[in-house]
Amino acid sequence: MRAFIADTVALVLFFTVLGALNEHYVAGMAWSEVARSRAIGAPLMVLTARPYGVWRDWLMPGLTPPLPRLATDALSLLIFQVPIYAAILWLGGASGAGILKGAAVFSLMMMVVGRPYGVWLDFVRARFGLGPGGMKPMTLGD
Repeated sequence: MRAFIADTVALVLFFTVLGALNEHYVAGMAWSEVARSRAIGAPLMVLTARPYGVWRDWLMPGLTPPLPRLATDALSLLIFQVPIYAAILWLGGASGAGILKGAAVFSLMMMVVGRPYGVWLDFVRARFGLGPGGMKPMTLGD
């Protein structure tokens, strides 16, 4: 349960801010649309935070090495989060062009923020008395 809470707190805090800025300034959504998409996104983040943590923890040992943690964190975010984010934009009322533009920029952002989020996730996990992810296989019961 601690792993679920830690992963959820880390994801919700980090990506609520990042998503809102992207939606308003890049996808061109009005603040009311941003609020709606964040309201839709929050429950989705709660539902996907721990599965993402498990996904990242499973992916890390297989790719690090040969890939550095920087690349593995970026790749894990890109594959897992971008499809979810595109759905959030669609449900939030973004136009087709806005969804494509927002998802494309979000993809680039995942490449840039992958490692910072990995560091943040490990930091939050440590506050909950958990070790960093990606060092050993983890299960939903951790």
